[in-house]
Amino acid sequence: MSSLDDLPPLRDVIRTHGLDARKGLGQHFLLDLNLTGRIARLAGDLSQCDVLEVGPGPGGLTRGLLAAGARRVVAVEKDSRCLAALEEIRAASDGRLEIVEGDALTFDDVGTLAPGARVVANLPYNVGTPLLFQWLDRLDNFASLTLMFQREVAERIVASPGDKAYGRLAVMCGWAADCHIVMDLPARAFTPPPKVASAVVNLIPRSTKRGAADPEILSKVVAAAFNQRRKMLRQSLKSMGGDPIAALAAAGIDPTRRAETLQIEEFAALARVYEASAA
Repeated sequence: MSSLDDLPPLRDVIRTHGLDARKGLGQHFLLDLNLTGRIARLAGDLSQCDVLEVGPGPGGLTRGLLAAGARRVVAVEKDSRCLAALEEIRAASDGRLEIVEGDALTFDDVGTLAPGARVVANLPYNVGTPLLFQWLDRLDNFASLTLMFQREVAERIVASPGDKAYGRLAVMCGWAADCHIVMDLPARAFTPPPKVASAVVNLIPRSTKRGAADPEILSKVVAAAFNQRRKMLRQSLKSMGGDPIAALAAAGIDPTRRAETLQIEEFAALARVYEASAA
């Protein structure tokens, strides 16, 4: 029986299986097993949990997760060309790798993964943000998310009030989780090299959110506020209906402020006001 150490180099795997990266699938393969191993270790102790990987491609990160001792890896891959390469890893995984052919956007992670699972993925560029928002809706099911994005997306996730990158993504992620960039990767680390650098973000769910709020209402308030981010809140919140000046006053927020200046807790307070007005 083969082991992970017996598997061929990833460049040979790509050549053998004809796995040229496809732009339409947002594919940029990370072939350096030292880097994939480091990413896996950044996700924490994997030995007692399920791990969800999205878009494994030829399996570089998959190998890293298994080598790091993951109890069970569920790899969701949309590109059927990659399945044969992943099957070779599965055969060497001691039964710890499960391969799912399908779209991660419709994958039932709640029904497949045990509670406390970790998500570790080099996300395809074209679905990274939509997937993140899906996971935020059920973040309590996960112990952590360790995700690779384009550097500019990573900066939007960890941004603080007043930062140019501060927006809806930072508020919604920061409300529910502690978020940090834990690793940078240059474009040259990938095959083919993308036009931008990448970064790995670690999101750890908070036991207590940054201010009580209904997540759906909070999301609507934040989206409205940043939809016209250069305008004062008294103007940008008109799309929420009602009297935005009264709502802002009830939340203790100056109506002449702009969305980019609000702390996450202030957005939560504003969401509570709108929730109360709708009751």
